[in-house]
Amino acid sequence: MDGSTSLPVMAAEGVARSDVQATNSAARRKLYKSRVPIYPKEVHGLYRNIKWAMMAVTLSIYYLVPWIRWDRGPGAPNQAVLVDFAHERFYFFFIEIWPQEVYYITGLLILSAVSLFLVNSLFGRLWCGYSCPQTVWTDLFIWVETRIEGDRAARIRLAAAPWTAGKIAKRVAKHSVWLLFAVATGGAWVFYYNDAPTLLHQLLTGSASISNYAAIAGLTFTTYTFGGLMREQVCTYMCPWPRIQAAMADKESLAITYRRDRGEPRGPHRKGESWDGRGSCIDCNQCVAACPMGIDIRDGAQLECINCALCVDACDDVMIRISQPRGLIAFDTDANIVRRQKGQKARFRFLRPRTILYGAVLALTAAVMLVSLLTRHTVDLDVIRDRNPDFVTLADGAVRNGYTLKLMNRSDKARDFYIDITGTTPRNVRVIGLGDVRLPVKISAPADRVRTLRVLITVSKADLEKGALPIQFVVREPLHHEIRAESAVFVSGATP
Repeated sequence: MDGSTSLPVMAAEGVARSDVQATNSAARRKLYKSRVPIYPKEVHGLYRNIKWAMMAVTLSIYYLVPWIRWDRGPGAPNQAVLVDFAHERFYFFFIEIWPQEVYYITGLLILSAVSLFLVNSLFGRLWCGYSCPQTVWTDLFIWVETRIEGDRAARIRLAAAPWTAGKIAKRVAKHSVWLLFAVATGGAWVFYYNDAPTLLHQLLTGSASISNYAAIAGLTFTTYTFGGLMREQVCTYMCPWPRIQAAMADKESLAITYRRDRGEPRGPHRKGESWDGRGSCIDCNQCVAACPMGIDIRDGAQLECINCALCVDACDDVMIRISQPRGLIAFDTDANIVRRQKGQKARFRFLRPRTILYGAVLALTAAVMLVSLLTRHTVDLDVIRDRNPDFVTLADGAVRNGYTLKLMNRSDKARDFYIDITGTTPRNVRVIGLGDVRLPVKISAPADRVRTLRVLITVSKADLEKGALPIQFVVREPLHHEIRAESAVFVSGATP
């Protein structure tokens, strides 16, 4: 090919390559979309009232629980709910959980998770729509915004308007109230970890620890940012639950549903026109305007939908005005839509394999925890054998092992316990601080405390066995006839 023919070809190829690159660049740009602010319309109705009630209940629980008092006797904290890191306790009204009982926390987490699974499989994302902290505080912040800047149309106009003294005043007022709620949120959280009245005085006088101020600052920032600025983005992009929920639900799960069998074909409707040959949806978009997630429920099930049902209230209001039955958008199932389209009667199947499974796991876990709480001991024992060195060989060939015993008295009174050792016949038992003792040895433990003991056990050469000898430390409380045993080993040092 000569130069006269190659140049046009090369030029054409260059143009084509440039076009492809531009197309690819445009395609990449379309993958990312700037956030479109959402201005939810304020609606009234059954579900809006339920959300107000849930907001009042959940916020009251969060802000007021640290101030509830609970008498546990002298020397014990009187805060009903307290995570006491200093004394390694978790108090929940009449329940006191020690670090050794962390399995109760595990049980509570299992109960919470399975309850969430069960509710989701039955009624969709009710937790997200009514009880999730992100939803509750976002709802609160939107309410503040509405009170200061007006309803949806007024807020849209204000956002598009140039910056004036009036706009600045409204924005400053809104963000100031948001910050007040955010500070109150962070402040309430730290009260769960300290005596609330004492900490409040310390916070106001500047004498609280830096960790408390740091926790309040961090929670203030996250509450203000998540509830005021990010809002629906937290649910859509940060929360894992929308992705998980699909595995929990099926076609029989109740969820906010646009009943397309009744609504389609949709379109504008004028007063006096016939409803024959068309659906009840007049395409007014009020359901979209009311949605805090900014979605159109008529597009079907979507990851962003939190089942708050505000679109139901908005649609029902329109249906009343156009003299149509309410419930065009309602809690329904995909299976029911199919049944009605086939001329069958709608029904709700609450008992399904997955709901039975979740219910059984929930009941079993709750029963195990209840039995464990009702039969829990007020005395416990932990044994930690020395590892460095494993054993000490004495001059006469006898072997000594060291152990650390943690004797837990969960009673509100000081008690005496008797500790014995089974599995071997020690030549000598020494308790550091008490000297040589005879078994069983009497040990006193203060109320609601751990008594730590350092114990040295010596076994004569004639009584030694090769390898590790299994032994048991047994603690008895004669007054209430409680017995606890903890297994350990005695290492002789001899090769088996």
